Amino acid sequence: MSPEALIDIFREALSVIVMLVSAIILPGLGVGLIVAVFQAATSINEQTLSFLPRLLMTLFALMFLGHWLVQTMMDFFLEMVNRIPQVIG
Repeated sequence: MSPEALIDIFREALSVIVMLVSAIILPGLGVGLIVAVFQAATSINEQTLSFLPRLLMTLFALMFLGHWLVQTMMDFFLEMVNRIPQVIG
């Protein structure tokens, strides 16, 4: 196995990880930003106020994107299993 092939596999794995994590994190980040602007505008300094909306948005993102997340992980896993002969020989 050449080092270029290993680097290519590692690059693909990192891109899949970044894509899956960003699909979960970005909606919560957007809601957190909106709540932070609301808190700054109203001078409410309650730390727990931003926690619940971010948590709910993350759970909704997992609920609605769960099928796509699992399908993406399975596609990547099957691609890696299919590459085993190329990696070994």
